Amino acid sequence: MSDARAIIARLRRGEEPSKDELAWFARGLADQTVSDAQAGSFAMAVCLRGLSEAGRTALTLAMRDSGDVMDWAQDAPVIDKHSTGGVGDCVSLLLAPALAVCGGIVPMISGRGLGHTGGTLDKLESIPGVVTQITRDQLNDILNRTGCAIVGATSNIAPADKRLYAIRDVTATVESLDLITASILSKKLAAGLDALVLDVKIGSGAFMKTTDEARALAKALTDTANAAGCKTTAVITDMNQPLAPSLGNALEVAEVMRVLKGEVQGPLVEVTAALGGVLLANAGLSQGVQQGADMIVEALRDGRVAERFGQMIAAMGGPVEFVSNWQRFLPEANVIREVAVAQDGYVAAMDGEALGLVVVGLGGGRQVEADTIDPSVGLSGVVRLGSFVAKGQPLAVVHAVREDAARRAERAVRAAITLSSDPPEIPALIHERVG
Repeated sequence: MSDARAIIARLRRGEEPSKDELAWFARGLADQTVSDAQAGSFAMAVCLRGLSEAGRTALTLAMRDSGDVMDWAQDAPVIDKHSTGGVGDCVSLLLAPALAVCGGIVPMISGRGLGHTGGTLDKLESIPGVVTQITRDQLNDILNRTGCAIVGATSNIAPADKRLYAIRDVTATVESLDLITASILSKKLAAGLDALVLDVKIGSGAFMKTTDEARALAKALTDTANAAGCKTTAVITDMNQPLAPSLGNALEVAEVMRVLKGEVQGPLVEVTAALGGVLLANAGLSQGVQQGADMIVEALRDGRVAERFGQMIAAMGGPVEFVSNWQRFLPEANVIREVAVAQDGYVAAMDGEALGLVVVGLGGGRQVEADTIDPSVGLSGVVRLGSFVAKGQPLAVVHAVREDAARRAERAVRAAITLSSDPPEIPALIHERVG
């Protein structure tokens, strides 16, 4: 019989547990045989020592098999997307309904904020009435009605990951390639997908800071997923600045609505189309990546995605008229103030992780697992790399509950954004595809 202490000790010594031992540990996470302290020690040992490719695959499949594995009775391909996490990244809210419009079935099982990155479920729940924790029967009903749903994993979907995910967030073990792979894919593979696209972020606002790190994660994810029978491609995208000009739950939903209303284009649409094009091609819903990307852009442009998004929100308990009157429903912060620049200059660099932590500090993310999120706080109007700002113009707008919190955030924003007398080289938004 396996023993949690023995498994942790082996990992600490740099020895890899067997497939059976990892399966036992995953079951122990799910049924509480493994304590929180042991789970945290296991995560730290994996983070420090790492696993082999075989060990990573074994842990992923063990966590998948710790609960239900879905089998959908659908005529259309079942497809999904996952991002490794960034700041101002609200692509999922656009992509899920866009994929449904283009013929896919999208049971998008998403997560909450982790570290400095925002969580898709937290963003959705800033819309009054929206419920993201639903039963499998309710999920089936929503998919039959709208073709897409963005929900949290039920207690029976990869329960080992649900427990370990929360512990990683508060034990500084988020960045482990092995744990990221197992966490992402245990849920995605349990969802019974035919095809998957992975948005692997790289840069100051991502967990992966370098090209080598991003490629390693992309390869680990695609190798594991494809070996499990799910056609998977990773797209490495840039996160050296926030994807949207707003960071924070309700503020990012507002950005999504501006895109759906045709008021703005830009990076959000570009990344949505790039990911959607790959996924539609992999699922056989388009005759290539470019045609798939064009299908996504057209569906966004002609209002079909906005209509489908509204249907999904209503089906998940939100206001029926949300799309037509969204400003009425999103919460607003008590204190709104500009962060004015003290000198002229070009925006040469920004620390995306620091900006994400500003939102956490304002109450828009979690310091500890039990924290309650304030959906109204965050940053808006964040400047883009390469922009010229004159003295007195804003670098961003802070949305806070109290004046003291706003002042702290203002100082942190100034420290996170670097100005220069010369315009910088802007990195490409889409770096490469893997798998």
